[in-house]
Amino acid sequence: MTFHEVRFPASLSFGSIGGPERRTDVVTLADGHEERNTPWAHSRRRYDAGLGLRSLDDIELLIAFFEARQGQMYGFRWKDWSDYKSARASGDVDYRDQVIAVGDGSTVSFQLCKTYRSGDHLYERPIAKPVAGSVRVGIEQDELRETVDFSLDVSSGLITFVHPPAEGMSIVAGFEFDVPVRFDTDRILTSVSNFQAGDVPNVPVVEVRV
Repeated sequence: MTFHEVRFPASLSFGSIGGPERRTDVVTLADGHEERNTPWAHSRRRYDAGLGLRSLDDIELLIAFFEARQGQMYGFRWKDWSDYKSARASGDVDYRDQVIAVGDGSTVSFQLCKTYRSGDHLYERPIAKPVAGSVRVGIEQDELRETVDFSLDVSSGLITFVHPPAEGMSIVAGFEFDVPVRFDTDRILTSVSNFQAGDVPNVPVVEVRV
């Protein structure tokens, strides 16, 4: 898949709206009961980038970014300001934020992930686009050093240890991350007069699988 490792201007995504969507197939039976099934293991996020525009300079910046991605052709990174780090919204990133795996004594590569919990249920979201310089990794209570104890592929979110973590040892990590997305349109309609009157263009953005 064609993807540019560049982030959409964070100053524009700050004012956008959006979030996760799920796909659920619902069949109502003759007795009124329902059967529900989902073909998606993971949610997909959608945003409207147009709502983050505040000036004509912002429109110019958006159009330049859109043209460089050739519309829907190339994916890019997006900062979701409502969900962009492993810690709580009000907290700072710590290497103990998330348990991403348990060592088996032989595996050296592990995928970054973030766990969402509600009651007894949870959802584990793979993180494919961590932010360079923000990732902290540890084993149990010991924080490790990047390039010395492990390496990180920021284009895939894969951590590779120099030595495999021992069996039963918890592998923990903290990080900031972006969402891999693309524009969900091949055209942007803008009008200076309409924008000055408070009418912003519709610029849909949708998450892509990487």
